[in-house]
Amino acid sequence: MAWTSRTSLDGPGQRLAVAGISAIGVTFGFARYGYGLFLPELRAEFGLSVSLLGLIGSATYVGYLVALLTVGALVGRFGPRPLVVVGGLCATVGMGCVALAQGPALLITGLVLAGTSSGWAWAPYSDAVDRMVPAGRREHVMGAISSGTAFAVVLAGPLALLAHGTGWRFAWLAFALAALASTVYNARVLPGGSAARKPGRGAGRVTYRRSALPLLLTAVVYGVVGAVYWSFAVELISGSADTGSATAPLFWSLMGAVGMAGALTGHAIARFGLRRVHAGLFLGIAAAVALLGLAPGALPAVALSALLYGPCFMAGSGLLAVWSYRVFPERPAAGFTVTVFFLGLGTIAGPALLGAFAELHGLRAAFLLTAAVALLAPVCAPRTRVVRDRRPNVRSAAQPPVCPRRSPSHPGRS
Repeated sequence: MAWTSRTSLDGPGQRLAVAGISAIGVTFGFARYGYGLFLPELRAEFGLSVSLLGLIGSATYVGYLVALLTVGALVGRFGPRPLVVVGGLCATVGMGCVALAQGPALLITGLVLAGTSSGWAWAPYSDAVDRMVPAGRREHVMGAISSGTAFAVVLAGPLALLAHGTGWRFAWLAFALAALASTVYNARVLPGGSAARKPGRGAGRVTYRRSALPLLLTAVVYGVVGAVYWSFAVELISGSADTGSATAPLFWSLMGAVGMAGALTGHAIARFGLRRVHAGLFLGIAAAVALLGLAPGALPAVALSALLYGPCFMAGSGLLAVWSYRVFPERPAAGFTVTVFFLGLGTIAGPALLGAFAELHGLRAAFLLTAAVALLAPVCAPRTRVVRDRRPNVRSAAQPPVCPRRSPSHPGRS
């Protein structure tokens, strides 16, 4: 990441970025997507069918959506810190339960609890960025935070490669310890309590606006495609007779390594615009999903899929954050909560529906259908003129965040 003098290495913007990258990494890269990485081991140990695996994947996203709605009701009063801490604790305890599970009941409980963590942790950073980072740097910081998933995926791949037999349990214990460390750091960095109300910002709920429809439809498509790919890509690759046992973990690590480019999402949007970046990302995602559907046993196709999907998907979350920030400039946290809610609807529908489809027609056909769904996103492109952040820069990055007394008039999430 490139930081200007306005966001020094010792400034709150840099500390917030590190805290956010770590929290998003453990709650998404480990707690949410670790399920897909270790799916072959979990399926073998607990005797789970493909359709049941899809239902479990959807159940983890239901927990995520419930947590997200709770965040929307609480963040305005309590601020980002306690909600992110709750998310970190859910990830820690949930992944610990998975590591210790001796039967499907505790396994599913742990996976669902861990799955809620991302719902608690992601949306509050919109408020944190708004309070701690000057206006000119907010989009860059949000893009960097969203790339935390890529860093975690890079680390998860080698762990999976080393985890032979029951060794997968030690990997999940390592995930849980990382989540605990991130939670402690975030508790020290993030602001708590309601923020001061800024001039020109509305105090009511987010109101419907036509310009939000393409954003929300894109979020649904992004959720469907992402949930299917993260849940079943490793299962599809591992099930091919032409791939070795090391292929899937190496594929996962490669995807995470190139996905670090997602940290540059804010810079790409500033240079090329939302519309072009949006089209490029979803065309890349569609191609990546289609490659696994067409040739899951061909190493060049698997590698190219990782190279395309990693940066495009990681940048996609940053794009949604920036786009939401522009559509709802007066209510960034509440607007982003609505956006992530629609993303959650897609993640719930994706694994269950496509898992049932795969039970009848196979995973390859399910991936080709998912690629077709991804091609729907460019139809929902951003309008040429999407409002930019017009709020004044009320504090510099060198100044500490203001944490006034809680006020019920603060425009928190709806």
